[in-house]
Amino acid sequence: METKTPDPEVLLVEGTGSVRTVTLNRPERMNAVNEPLHTALANVWAELRDDDNVRAVVLTGAGKAFSAGGDMDYLSRVSTDPEFRYRTMADARRIVSEMLAFPKPVIAAVNGPAVGLGCSLAVLADVVYISERAFMADPHVTLGVVAADGGVLAWPLMMSMLRAKEYLLTGDRIDASEAQRLGLANHVVTAETLLPKAYALAERLAGQPRQALWDTKRALNMHMNAAIANVIDFAFAAESETFALPQFQSSLKGYTTERNISSRSIAVSAS
Repeated sequence: METKTPDPEVLLVEGTGSVRTVTLNRPERMNAVNEPLHTALANVWAELRDDDNVRAVVLTGAGKAFSAGGDMDYLSRVSTDPEFRYRTMADARRIVSEMLAFPKPVIAAVNGPAVGLGCSLAVLADVVYISERAFMADPHVTLGVVAADGGVLAWPLMMSMLRAKEYLLTGDRIDASEAQRLGLANHVVTAETLLPKAYALAERLAGQPRQALWDTKRALNMHMNAAIANVIDFAFAAESETFALPQFQSSLKGYTTERNISSRSIAVSAS
């Protein structure tokens, strides 16, 4: 079957042959995640899984950013509308579970800042190429919420617990070389070679024996699933609760996606 095309105003799925490019497509908002994009990210993995023509995926962002995290208007509604927050949490959990269950290799091409949910999307991929100009950050705590959609779930599996605590509790940014050293990225490359290198690996993996590749990825992700299962219920319940607290609502007023990206970052994940 062919992959259904999601809303191209927020998420592009492009390509022919065995490799598809999934592009977060809100460049004017630094690919900050709003409701349509959040929903698309929850749905796209099942669609790509069921497309027999797809053997590998490159995940990237349009424009100068990979993703600035959560769109502020979207997060404001998550904070103040309980029913909407419930639906958002369900989709957030589905993004994590669908990416972990996705059998085909995903190569993240981190072309610019990957913040909050953006960072989570990158590190839930299978191989991460990061531009030397990019950085990662998870400022959930700085904004008053729990980092349930990736930081607390995945980071301790990729770096030491002490390092995970430091960066999640402070929200400090992690530059490209440090991200590689910590284990959040495989390769630091120039901006010009980022996509060519990601595509080259995607093509190579697409040519590997399919069943062996898929089942090896599945076996490896069993380690992640087992670890994540111990914390995911509490993490998402805690994130939902902290979204509703006055502290988050107050912090949100002081941030906009148009601000310069600093060590405190721009946004929090939309999960």
